[in-house]
Amino acid sequence: MTAKDTFEGTPVSVKIRERIAAARKRFHSNDNIAEFIQPGELEALLDEVEVKMQGVLDSMVIDTANDHNTGDTARRVAKMYLQEVFKGRYVTAPAITEFPNAEHLNELMIVGPITVRSACSHHFCPVIGKIWIGVLPNERTNVIGLSKYARLAEWVMGRPQIQEEAVVQLADLIQEKTQPDGLAIVMEASHFCMSWRGVKDMDSKMINSVMRGAFLKDPNLRREFLSLIPK
Repeated sequence: MTAKDTFEGTPVSVKIRERIAAARKRFHSNDNIAEFIQPGELEALLDEVEVKMQGVLDSMVIDTANDHNTGDTARRVAKMYLQEVFKGRYVTAPAITEFPNAEHLNELMIVGPITVRSACSHHFCPVIGKIWIGVLPNERTNVIGLSKYARLAEWVMGRPQIQEEAVVQLADLIQEKTQPDGLAIVMEASHFCMSWRGVKDMDSKMINSVMRGAFLKDPNLRREFLSLIPK
């Protein structure tokens, strides 16, 4: 009998929860828990989620045994959650090569738009949008490649989120990695929990920002950054 049919002993999700509890860490939907997952457990967790997702389909009275369209849906959804859209919860941060600021660059640099995909933690509906990142380096700032900003954004956004918290998380991560004099992030996104359900408004978008350091203190720098973002 396979793990899909039954789970002998303690389910892997319980083991992971126990490790997190022992470390007195939280495991909210937008937290990364990779450090508490041991080799081979993510595959076992995939089997566990598949079984429970099959139970959801059964409770929705969907005949997956005879419906050719949904026969493998439980497995596909489990893979989608753990290996794709919520991957940022279960894998470690991408490796980022950092270089010293040898040329002492100190001018505004803007990266974007970076396309990001996430999901709201309220309904697990898609959140799709773009991010712009402004960095004001100093001679001590670590320089990272442009593509690395996109990788960090993908890692943070690959979790059930609310947009306001996601932008703060990304700002904290970039601040830690680069230590700039100033950091600014603007995110604009469409929320399917508004367009797919609820009020079904197809045009509304949410825009929010985080300003750190020089961007918070210097209104001229803030205006320069915002003016250079395409409308």
